[in-house]
Amino acid sequence: MALIHCDFFSDALGMGTSMTVILPQPVGDAAIGIDVGEVPDPRDRPGGGYPTLWLLHGLSDDHTTWARRTAVERHVSGRDLAVVMPRVDRSYYADMASGPAYWEFVSEELPAVCRRMFRLSDRREDNVVAGLSMGGYGALKLALNHPERYAAAASMSGALDPAGLLGFMPERAAEWRAIFGDPPDVTGTGSDLFGRAEALAEGSHAGLPLFVCCGRDDFLYEHSTRFRDHAVGLGLGVTYEEHDDEEHTWGYWDRMLPRTLDWFGETTGVGVRTRPEA
Repeated sequence: MALIHCDFFSDALGMGTSMTVILPQPVGDAAIGIDVGEVPDPRDRPGGGYPTLWLLHGLSDDHTTWARRTAVERHVSGRDLAVVMPRVDRSYYADMASGPAYWEFVSEELPAVCRRMFRLSDRREDNVVAGLSMGGYGALKLALNHPERYAAAASMSGALDPAGLLGFMPERAAEWRAIFGDPPDVTGTGSDLFGRAEALAEGSHAGLPLFVCCGRDDFLYEHSTRFRDHAVGLGLGVTYEEHDDEEHTWGYWDRMLPRTLDWFGETTGVGVRTRPEA
């Protein structure tokens, strides 16, 4: 695998930003006569590039944290899968009321920039999105707002109910106002996952597969169960897992990342293992 740290300018944000990207690379070295044919040339694919996992970070993290706190590079080795990990700061993947347009950045500009810089497929069936905590929310927000772009989405310990957070963490009231407005409210907007799930259930992509997992001792546990119950009640396809004695920790997410990758492979074919893990 190739691990790339990329600094670039974002027109949507009006400033420089960063992302970490993992790309497959041929196994072996043609210059010394070792076969490099195990990883297909992305130019030969129907989508013109690699299948891609858009992997999103949590509230206190950045674009480097998945690579620093988990074995993500090892977990995706042998899967013929590109991974894009963008930086979105403490934005809740929103066009902030008093701040940059992070939703425009992550939903529109980032995929376009990445597909120009790297050989990434633009086909729906080649793209999946996942994240943890705030990133779990961001992953489902992307998929529920744009089900025509993603084959599946996954949330690990997701903060899936921002309306609930507004009252749950009053000490962050100023931050919520900066993100969601004054007074902060997401009801009926693209940031309301419960409303977007209802719209999905009524649309042509109601079969979009969703994966939700959380530890039972996680302070966001009820976010996952509330969303699960709502989505299942709408008839959406939700695979749900919860785990005893697990809190909001990197140890849990490092264990759940390969499970999430396996689920993507089983459900969509994206990231299915084709070679042994390195």
